[in-house]
Amino acid sequence: MPSEPPVEQVAADLRRVRRTLARLPAGTPAARRIGTRQAYDALLVTACRELDVEHRLDGLREGADRDLERLRIEDSLSRKGFVLS
Repeated sequence: MPSEPPVEQVAADLRRVRRTLARLPAGTPAARRIGTRQAYDALLVTACRELDVEHRLDGLREGADRDLERLRIEDSLSRKGFVLS
């Protein structure tokens, strides 16, 4: 298994991708929105692994439940000192 990037790098990447997601203009192709969201989720999973935070992202389809899980993870990570904004 490849080694994980340093947690500081994961945090920086998460902030960058989060900003990108928030700034996608109306009319952005669905493939770009989905790809960006998947990149964000993959970074969340990496952060969870590094900080020992449980997550259910792997088992949830797109929709309200997955959106709520993202919010729960972001809150859990921030409680551990992981800065997302």
